[in-house]
Amino acid sequence: MNPHPFPKLTAEERAIYEWQMWVPGFGEEGQRKLKGASVLISRVGGLGGVVAYQLAAAGVGKLVLAMGGKVKPSDLNRHLQQSHARIGEARLPAVVRRLQELNPRLEIVAVESNVSEGSAAALVAQADVVVDAAPLFEERYALNEAAVAAGKPMVECAMYSLEAHVTTILPHQTPCLRCLNPEPPPDWKRQFPVIGAVSGTVGCLAAVEVIKLLTGLGQSLAGTLLTMDLGTMRFHRLKISRRKDCPICGGR
Repeated sequence: MNPHPFPKLTAEERAIYEWQMWVPGFGEEGQRKLKGASVLISRVGGLGGVVAYQLAAAGVGKLVLAMGGKVKPSDLNRHLQQSHARIGEARLPAVVRRLQELNPRLEIVAVESNVSEGSAAALVAQADVVVDAAPLFEERYALNEAAVAAGKPMVECAMYSLEAHVTTILPHQTPCLRCLNPEPPPDWKRQFPVIGAVSGTVGCLAAVEVIKLLTGLGQSLAGTLLTMDLGTMRFHRLKISRRKDCPICGGR
């Protein structure tokens, strides 16, 4: 068996990630793990776009990005890879271009449509870790079910106004999204209040979770829901449990 299953770093990569590899417990092995990893991100807007940007900067080798739609004026307070000149154009190409400008070594699979029940399984199959940054529960549920079925870890993150949460779902070990939200909130709407700095904060936290999952660094939020109110700067860690009657992961 090959004692070093992860890809080697080039001299250029060692120079770029030198300071990152100084982090205790991370080192060159952690960087090689990131280089050999693939991450699926559902939606790369105000929240998922920050996750993608941080992972590209950290040296993750492959990103699978799923997002449809065209740039709207209301996107520009948080979609940081977009520009005013791109209003009316497809969203995803600008994200891909900016990520590759930051990290030309990055492999990107760009899917110009949102995750659906029909596409979730094939997308999840391409990733080591899944990130749910979608605003619609239909999309989030499809991703959750596919990740649980495939046994893939999923970082679940969401925000509303000045509030947000992040957790890590380990299939058959921790609660899944259906355990936490058996039904969509009755008053949930596609359009909701958002400050870009809030979605960016949550995106950075989610990116750290992904890096920890891929490298074994630190302690993940598996089984813990991190909630935050950035209006008061109050953060809480809540222990969460699986539902025995969950139709996705219950009883397994």
